[in-house]
Amino acid sequence: MGNYCMGVDIGSLTVKIVLLNDKREIIGQNVARAGYSGRDVANRLIEQLLKENSLSAYDIQTTVATGYGRVTFPADREVSEITCQAKGISHLFPKAQTIIDIGGQDSKVIRLFPNSKVADFAMNDKCAAGTGRFLEVMATALEVQMSEIGSLVKASHNPTKISSFCTVFAESEVISHVSAGTAKEDILAGVCDSVASRVASMTRRTGLEPEIVFTGGVAHNQGVVKSLTQQLGHPITVFQEPSITAALGAALIAFELNQ
Repeated sequence: MGNYCMGVDIGSLTVKIVLLNDKREIIGQNVARAGYSGRDVANRLIEQLLKENSLSAYDIQTTVATGYGRVTFPADREVSEITCQAKGISHLFPKAQTIIDIGGQDSKVIRLFPNSKVADFAMNDKCAAGTGRFLEVMATALEVQMSEIGSLVKASHNPTKISSFCTVFAESEVISHVSAGTAKEDILAGVCDSVASRVASMTRRTGLEPEIVFTGGVAHNQGVVKSLTQQLGHPITVFQEPSITAALGAALIAFELNQ
């Protein structure tokens, strides 16, 4: 029997798994779309990780689940994504004091005390504005892949103003700009600015203290990273795999529970 711990983050759009050894080192990670059943996807990803590392379920001492679907997964403990993000980011970036997390269906700003505990947070989970879903809707309207947005935005010289935060109305605005012949890259730059503006306004509720770390799937989008950096007036750090930081935090909490 081994001494490994696992974090399972079942989000609204993706499932993330992180496997730690007894030195708190990441020895495996896996990310996939949640689909109809996040729990089934999580089990499949875990099976893959165990096989890749020549382990069995008996080698996993403790598992912590987080994210929207955490209540559906049979873990040793369920922990909120706020706490898990704070734990994961503090482990990776000990000087971090502000976390901006933009996922598929919500966005969060988390301010940390110097001891890495959560001091305050603000969350947008009532509508799709300022989330990955907002970007997906706009990308579909413009017939581009999500992965293309960052490179296209780099070519923009005159970002379009997207005045509505509502996803439905913003989509109508985008379609109007397309009909008017506005360059696709300028519309996308405006979309990224809109997401960044929504999140930047949330920082006024929590306060903003550097070092700032950007997490979640949207942190892959260089257009949003650039716009957020400009609007906040501070450099932003992005982990090489920003989607897994909450799962990492869950795995670290599992490690602590195992001591």
